[in-house]
Amino acid sequence: MKILSPFFLLLVCHLSFGQLPEGFVYVKAIIPDLDVELRYNTTNNFIGKRIEGYHSNKLIITKQTAEALKLVQTELQQYNLCLKIYDGYRPQQAVNHFVRWAKILNDTINKSIFYPKVEKENLFKAGYIASKSGHSRGSTVDLTIIDGNTGKPIDMGSPYDFFGQESWVNYDAITKKQKENRQLLQAVMLKHGFRNYPKEWWHFTLRQEPFPKTYFDFPIE
Repeated sequence: MKILSPFFLLLVCHLSFGQLPEGFVYVKAIIPDLDVELRYNTTNNFIGKRIEGYHSNKLIITKQTAEALKLVQTELQQYNLCLKIYDGYRPQQAVNHFVRWAKILNDTINKSIFYPKVEKENLFKAGYIASKSGHSRGSTVDLTIIDGNTGKPIDMGSPYDFFGQESWVNYDAITKKQKENRQLLQAVMLKHGFRNYPKEWWHFTLRQEPFPKTYFDFPIE
C-alpha cells in the first residue's frame, strides 16, 4: 500500500472539506483592521499577470504568525501607524509559475519597474527567485508600514518587490528618513519574533515557524 506524505494528506483534507489545513488561519479573523493587498492576486507585480493559486485577496498564514503580527500591529498603532501586507502564504503552484516565467527570457513586460538593473537570466543567481519559497511554509510575510491617517505606505527607499541593491536592508544610498523607516520596521518585527531576509526590506519569517520543512500547495480562495 502506498503511504501518503503528510503534505499530500494536508492538501487532500483542504480539498475534501473546504477548510484550511490545521494550523492555518485567515488573518482577518485575528487582525480585522489589517490592510491587505496581495499583489500576486493582481497584475501589479514583476510578472505582470495574476499568479497561479491566487484566487482572492484573503491573507492566509499560520496561526502563530498571525498572532505575532497582531502584536506588531498593536505596537505600531500606538504611533498612529499600521501594517500593510503584500504577501503571506504562497502556494507552491505560484512559485512554479515564477520559475516557468523566469525561463522565458523575452517576457520582460515589467522589467523597467521591478528589476531594471538585473538581467532576467540572473534572477535565480541573485537570489530573487527560487524553486522553493519560505512563503509556501505559511510563516513568511511581505509587508510595510502605512500612515494611520492616510493609509499610504511610509517611504522605505524602494518599492515592494524591487529586485536590486536598493532593496537590501543595509543599502546606504538612501535618505536618513528612509533609513529610519527601515530600521523601525526591522526593530518592531524582530522584537515580536521575526527574522528578515537581508536582500528584501519587506520580507520576514517567524523564527519558530511551525512547518519549517513543509511546502504547501492549497490555493488562496
